[in-house]
Amino acid sequence: MTAVPQPSPSADRDTAETTPRFTIGEVLSALRGDFPDVTISKIRYLESEELVHPQRTPSGYRKFSVADVDRLRYVLAAQRDQYLPLRVIKEHLDALDRGERPPGGHPAGGVAGGPVPSAPLSAAEFAEAAGLSAAQLADCVQFGLLNADSQGRHRVTDLPVGRAVAGLARHGIEPRHLRVYRTAVEREAALLEQLVAPVLLARSEEARTRAGEQLQELAELSAQLHGGLLETRLRDVLGG
Repeated sequence: MTAVPQPSPSADRDTAETTPRFTIGEVLSALRGDFPDVTISKIRYLESEELVHPQRTPSGYRKFSVADVDRLRYVLAAQRDQYLPLRVIKEHLDALDRGERPPGGHPAGGVAGGPVPSAPLSAAEFAEAAGLSAAQLADCVQFGLLNADSQGRHRVTDLPVGRAVAGLARHGIEPRHLRVYRTAVEREAALLEQLVAPVLLARSEEARTRAGEQLQELAELSAQLHGGLLETRLRDVLGG
């Protein structure tokens, strides 16, 4: 069983780690590479359970620090790898915050996943992390499923797409077959953009934060709708 990484105790965190800087949308993007199923609703739920304590702007928008992201990584990894209930995970975090060993003997120390990833990956690094061959990655770029920068590097936040393509490839679905997804997403994104355009007219950081959170919520609802419609259609295929 994979060992759960341990977050640093609060007393050991420096000012840079505890300074709020990330919106909830940025945190979601950072976590999804390792936890594809995480959603904004999930992060808010963990906050409501007092497992993470982001600060709020005067207008009420959440701002997360590197330490907050570390705690979220710890919680998500403990759920995924050790199937620990939130009550137990909270006891572990409380013990670590006091500088103590968590119940059950898990050693304290070590940052849970480090800061929000920002450095792009080389093509070889990205392909390995996503489970793609070099040829499959090249096809993803060719057919618009993934984008590379001028140096051929890829964003860490694009890993969920790469991993999904790799999974479909194992069923014989090649990147060239997936152009229909890109076209559908472009149309969907254009629709959602129209909804937040009035907010962005304010041209303030607060407005951009509000628009970002709204877009993330709309994306979750769109994904839910897409999944529901697809399941319904596949049940029809099976005659269910």
